[in-house]
Parts: sequence; C-alpha cells; structure tokens
Amino acid sequence: MDRSAILALSDGSVFYGTAIGADGVSSGEVVFNTAMTGYQEIITDPSYAKQIVTLTYPHIGSVGINELDDESGLGFLAGLIISNSSPCSNWRATQRLSDFLGERGVIAIADIDTRRLTRILRQKGSLSGCIYAGQNLSVDTAISNAKKFSGLENLDLAKEVTCTGPYKWAEGVWSAATNEFDANERPKHQVVAIDFGIKRNILRLLSNRGCEVEVVPASTNADDILAKSPDGVFLSNGPGDPKACDYAVEEVAKIAASGIPIFGICLGYQILALAFGARTMKMKFGHHGANHPVKDLISERVMITSQNHGFAVDESNVGDDLVVTHKSLFDGTIQGIKHRKLPAFGFQGHPEGSPGPHDIHALFDKFETLMNEAP
Repeated sequence: MDRSAILALSDGSVFYGTAIGADGVSSGEVVFNTAMTGYQEIITDPSYAKQIVTLTYPHIGSVGINELDDESGLGFLAGLIISNSSPCSNWRATQRLSDFLGERGVIAIADIDTRRLTRILRQKGSLSGCIYAGQNLSVDTAISNAKKFSGLENLDLAKEVTCTGPYKWAEGVWSAATNEFDANERPKHQVVAIDFGIKRNILRLLSNRGCEVEVVPASTNADDILAKSPDGVFLSNGPGDPKACDYAVEEVAKIAASGIPIFGICLGYQILALAFGARTMKMKFGHHGANHPVKDLISERVMITSQNHGFAVDESNVGDDLVVTHKSLFDGTIQGIKHRKLPAFGFQGHPEGSPGPHDIHALFDKFETLMNEAP
C-alpha cells in the first residue's frame, strides 16, 4: 500500500508525492544533484548531513543496493527526493532502495516533479525544506518546519559525523574480476587522515598507493598527529560550514608549518585554505553532481569531476601564500589551491568519486609523490 508524503520549501512551495523510506519529519537544506549514477554513495556520504538531496536523473533504484558501495555505515542526509522509484534488477543487488532507506531511517519522497523543484532552487538558491512522510500529514507543519531550519552557515557538522576514536584502514579498491576489495600488502607510507566526514573510497585509493592509513577524529590536535611521525596528512571531505571548524583550522596550520605533505579534499581543502589565511563563502546553490568540468590552470587540461559542496574559497581573499590551481568552468569558482613553498595542496571536488568520474585520480598520485620526495 502506497504511503503519502509532502515536501515543503521555506518559500511556501509544496509538493505531494509517495513516501519510499522511513516515516517521520525531517528538515534540512534542499539541494539538487545532477549525477546519473551513484545514489547509494550519495545516501551514505557524510558530506550530505543536514541536506535534503534532489536527484535530477528521473529513474532511481534500478541497480538496487549492495553491501560494497556504502561510503559509510549510515545514511547521513536529511532526506531524499526522486522523480520515479524504478524496479531493481542488477546482479550485485542484495536489497531494494526503498527497503534500504527504511532500514537506515532516511525519509524520502518520490513521484514529484523534480524538474520544477530544480528550477526553483536554481532561481532562488538552496532553500530550507521539510519532508513529512507517513500518516496524518500536515502541510502547515511541513511549511513551518521548513522555515525553522536556518541553513548550514555557522554549523559545525564535522563533529557530528566524525569517528569516535582512531582506527586503521588497509582495504584497497574494489575489483570487478573478484567482486572483492584489494589488500594493501606492502605499505610504503604512514598517513594520518583527519576525519571530517571521510568516505571509504578515499581510504581505498590511499591504500592502493601504498599508504597505511590511520583515521583520527576531527578534533585531534596537531601535537598528537605529529607524534605519530606520519609521512603525510590527509584532510577529508565533510559537511557544514568550514568557518565553524575553527579548532581544525588552527591545528592544520600547525601541521602545515612542520613541512609534512598535506592533501585536502572538499571540506578538508577549505579548512586548509583557511589555515593559510584565505576566506570561504556560501554559494547560491552549490555544486552537486558527477559531470562538472574543471580546468587545471597549470596544464590547461579540462577534466570532468564529481562535486558536492555548498561553500567555496573566496577568490578575492586567497592571500599571498596560495596559488590557485583549478577553476570550475560552470561558474569560475576556485577548485584547487597549493602553497607556494610548503608541500600542501587541496581540491574542492571529489577525485575519489565513486562510481566516477576518475579524471582527477592523479591528485592522489601527486600526494604520493610529495611523500616520496619529502626529506
């Protein structure tokens, strides 16, 4: 039996659809993602905490869910919005999307006009919203809850999604030939990864490059990290406003001053920029998708990238110590930086993006090279 659901936006717009996940009420920032694949990775990506994600591709669910594609052990996003819930038919599938959403406690709505919703978000920018799913639905309650959510600015969400304690990671990338993950049998480098909301595929790509990775919580201080004598430090992706992570900015600045190679992605890249004196800004509707062209300003090569961010480094306040290395060809916002003297660099998008694209995998090779060349 179909269950009803309501999506309300803070501007008063209301959409009526079908509930396909858990029952309940959930509020967050409504964004749209243009990727055609990877919905399981999106649902389990900690970077989507407090966000209600609209998938613009019209048919979602056809490849089901499998145990190997999770980017974390939970469903962090505040809600999911899709146009059509498709029947599942895939050799790797072990579960239907609707069952998975219910199991992870994700509130979701289907059978709405995602094209109309996306046009609203593009015109007005990301809006606060509320999904109300189940019985005794109230439009007034949904609109009220949407208006009460104040947005992501000044929210430190990294502390909400980070690990509770250090742990080691040695699993490599998935092999289609064996349907298993490769093992890191001969580690060459010791890497500390600061977890602001880290995705498993990041850890797998580091492992595949001979890195023995120890993941530590977001609030770990620089002295404790340096005491481990790592060959490199990785700053992970994550949700929320980078300016709210002032505790991390301060510690990253201390780590950078030691001269250890540093590589930051997404929120980690923004925190790295702040540590070197740059500033960040909230974007109108952000970048969310797997088809974003980015230009490498040094090689002049254009690459298609996976993106997920609502904040960006402000080009008018980059500072003298940083060089801008990449820019978005959609809106010209900064996508990459490196320090002029220190072995530290970062990228706004997701070179680890699973299921892809993989055009930016070479950034992991660059991190490996910096560790190889370190004294």
